[in-house]
Amino acid sequence: MKLGIINGWSEGCIKYVHDKGLDAVEFCVNHKYDSEDFLSKANEIKAYSEKYNVPVGSMGRWGMKRIDENGEIIPEALQDDKNIITAASIIGCPVFNCGINYTNSKSYEENCGIAVKYLKLLLDFASEKGVKIAVYNCDWENFVVEPKAWTPILSALPELGIKYDVSHCLKRRGDYLKEIRDWGDRIYHFHLKGSVYIDGEHYDDAPAGLDMTNWNAVMDILYTKNYDGMLSIEPHSGYWKGKKGQWGIDFTINYFRPFIMPENYEYSENPYMP
Repeated sequence: MKLGIINGWSEGCIKYVHDKGLDAVEFCVNHKYDSEDFLSKANEIKAYSEKYNVPVGSMGRWGMKRIDENGEIIPEALQDDKNIITAASIIGCPVFNCGINYTNSKSYEENCGIAVKYLKLLLDFASEKGVKIAVYNCDWENFVVEPKAWTPILSALPELGIKYDVSHCLKRRGDYLKEIRDWGDRIYHFHLKGSVYIDGEHYDDAPAGLDMTNWNAVMDILYTKNYDGMLSIEPHSGYWKGKKGQWGIDFTINYFRPFIMPENYEYSENPYMP
């Protein structure tokens, strides 16, 4: 696994990731960003990535409506996704994350069919470019967030993966350990964002490790599922800002480092050990 963080794509942002001693960076090229402009910077971003030896582990586009009120694909949205996938292929990023919004004029089953149609277009386009597609489990313009949707959609699309974030499961009051156990083989990317709930109500998206998530059990399941992707730190708290926020990032980095098995880990067979 690689420990990384969400950050921007300027040279300063990538240098920041390098200076933190992290292994990778994630880009969130959300709906407010012009996809063509981002694509035009792909070679420049690749050069920064190589200069600082910081691979781009994942990128995605959150908050974009991809399906109109009639259940039809929005051509401009499809092109935006293709632009970012093309940029990912140039930069050498292996995963693109996206979501599919729900259309109230259609039934749930019909919405699942629409999602399969859209995602199949992305998968076909991305496969030629060496990029994998994952659906994020956040509900921001997206309903493909839980097993109810994953079962029909991922069954129809064996190449499709999941970008998983424990905090979104907790928001739905779901069982994140069960979801990771049952769907861990399909997880392509993983966010590290903490959650604190008090009396059943959300209190804070705390720095991961300073929260109530059972990260020890999470990491066990990821290892047993042979997950070998990026663990991406997502600073998201409204309380942890400025100096305290930067210390929170450092805390999360130091908290998770012991969980990462070195790629060059050496061992010898011992008949007295399992």
